[in-house]
Amino acid sequence: MDWRLFASTFGVLFLAELGDKTQLAVITLTYKEHKPLPIFLGASLALAVVTLLGVVGGEALARAIPSHVLRKLAAGAFMVMGALMWLEVL
Repeated sequence: MDWRLFASTFGVLFLAELGDKTQLAVITLTYKEHKPLPIFLGASLALAVVTLLGVVGGEALARAIPSHVLRKLAAGAFMVMGALMWLEVL
């Protein structure tokens, strides 16, 4: 187990997810339903499945596209998304 990679992944995702729409949805559901356990379990499973899809998809992309091309494509996608958000299209 690569504990350094584990810790950096945890840290980056933990900070990125603080205060995002998923957390706000969970807070709202918990406030409305007053049933934290099923909400926690459902949200945890959903995040685990989405992460699994990201890992599987990332592995497939890594096999099909050279890393330097993939980095440029990802950077371009983030720039387009940022521009759309800046222009309030999204």
